Parts: sequence; structure tokens; C-alpha cells
Amino acid sequence: MKEELEKIREECQASLALAKSELDLSELRVRMLGRKGTLTQLLKRLGTLPESDRKEIGRQANELKRELETQIEENLHHLREAERKEALRKEKIDVTLPGRRKSFGKKHPLTQILDEIIQIFLRLGFEVVEGPEVELDYYNFEALNIPKGHPAREMQATFFISEDVVLRTHTSPVQVRTMEKKKPPVRVICPGAVYRCDSDPTHSPMFHQVEGLLVDQGITFSDLKGILTVFVHHMFGKETKLRFRPSFFPFTEPSAEIDIECFICEGKGCGVCSGTGWLEILGSGMVDPAVYQFVQYDREQVTGFAFGMGIERIAMLKYGINDIRLFFTNDLRFLKQF
Repeated sequence: MKEELEKIREECQASLALAKSELDLSELRVRMLGRKGTLTQLLKRLGTLPESDRKEIGRQANELKRELETQIEENLHHLREAERKEALRKEKIDVTLPGRRKSFGKKHPLTQILDEIIQIFLRLGFEVVEGPEVELDYYNFEALNIPKGHPAREMQATFFISEDVVLRTHTSPVQVRTMEKKKPPVRVICPGAVYRCDSDPTHSPMFHQVEGLLVDQGITFSDLKGILTVFVHHMFGKETKLRFRPSFFPFTEPSAEIDIECFICEGKGCGVCSGTGWLEILGSGMVDPAVYQFVQYDREQVTGFAFGMGIERIAMLKYGINDIRLFFTNDLRFLKQF
């Protein structure tokens, strides 16, 4: 058995010399000192030796076990130290290289436009309110004078979640919810994401709107024209020409769309404005008295106006962007321009 111990010692020394990684040392530990290891099995056979030899062989075997454990730990320490030094060498920083500026994020162009719109209307005395994007059919249509079967429903290609639940097609439902909770005077704008089944260079299935509502005693169409004229001049410049063009919306009467003079051809007519010299920016009108019955307002005592605009539309006009999809592709080459 002494010869076996010496053979194990020589095998261990040879394996230690060849070990190049923690895995090699781990395998050596298992092969020699594990439950089925060579040295462990030898120790289990000590009971078969004569009592005169058992003590001496047992002492030598335990010394070899402690020696092997110590050598494995020392080699493991040296390997880890070498790996640490190599990692530090590779991570060494050349302090003579020129510095590199960090790239700081900026607000998305739509967020910039939204912030600008909100600030304009805050200065005009409006407050910001928000509401759910998953909306009841009642608030999205019926309470806005668009009952089931009404032709105006076809104007908005709607995402239906169920028969009575939709992804809101505009932020007008927030106006209804606000009027349910608050008596006149009401002076709010409602920004947020809206959804319609539409996709092309000027339409997106998800886009953003800001809608506004002012209800009080004695509100007239002149007030509507004044507020929106101030908005246009703040957003596009004081020299911007605008016009109010008769239109139709089911929850306002009379209704009007607002156009601004084409910034490309200055009103002469071009491909951008389809030869008209004008670009549409938003819709508006006096709140239809039929809407007041849904929120328990006295139609004989109050009047009001509402308006709505697409944030993407405003941004496209202001920045000269010809494809709405650019806002949603996350192309840094596009976003860095703003």
C-alpha cells in the first residue's frame, strides 16, 4: 500500500503541473479526494491491513491528503491572481487618448410639440386633464351625439375590443367625463394617444391629439376664433395667415376647420398644399346643445366651443416632415435633428 501512496503522490504532482484552469483543479480534487476518489478509496481499505501497519499507512495517507488539499488551494489562488492581473492589463485605460463626449438624450419631437401646445393654452387659462385610452362606446360616441347606427361613426375607423368597449378614436371622451364631474365654467385641454385603423404616410394606427373645451355663459364663435388665432400665431409665428373654413363634426354646430397659409409656396399653390395655398391644421366648432343633455348642463344658460388637433400634424407642418411614420421608427438620424 506504500507503493500505491507513492504512485498517487506522483500522479497528483504531475496533474498539478499540467493544471491550467480552475476546472482542471476541480477535476483533480474530485478524482483524488472525492467520495469515489483514488485516495478516498485507499483510506477505506485501511481496515484490511494488519494492525501493525495500519497506523503508519493511515498517517502517511492523511499527510498526503492534507498536502494535496494545500497544493490545490495554492494553485487555485495563483490561477485567480493571474487571471485578475490579465483582466486588469486588458482593461488598462490610455489616459493620453482624447476624451469622448457622452451623448445626452433629448425630448422626442412629438413631446417637444406637445409641451409647446400645452404651454400656450396654460397661458390662456386652460388646465390639462387626461382620461383612459380604453374607452366605453358611450363616452367615445353616444355622449358626443353619435348614437349607434349614426353615419358619423364611419368617419373614424375604430378598434373595437368588445361591442361596448373601444380604443378611443379621439380625446373628446375626456371632455364628457370632465363635464360630468365639473359644473361650468370649464376650460380644459385633453392631450393623449388615440387609435384608428389607418396607416399611410399621413396616418398612423396610433397617434396623438390635443382637444380643448371651453364652456361658460355667453361664449360665442368669436371667442373660439380669438383663442385659436392666438394659438396659431404662437405656434407658427405672428405673420402666419389663417382662415376658418365651414365643416362638419357631429358634436359641434356650427363647425369649422382652420387652415394656415402654405409655408412652402406662401399661398401660391404647390404639391404640398394640393394647389390650394392652404394647409389644414385643426377642427373646431361650437358645442352642439345636444351634448349638454348627457352631462346635465342647462343648454339655455351655457354655451361653449371645442377644438381638436393632431400633434403629429402640427409637428409635420412645423418641421416640414412628409411621413408620419418617421416619428415611430426610432431612427436616431431623424430624431437627432430635433
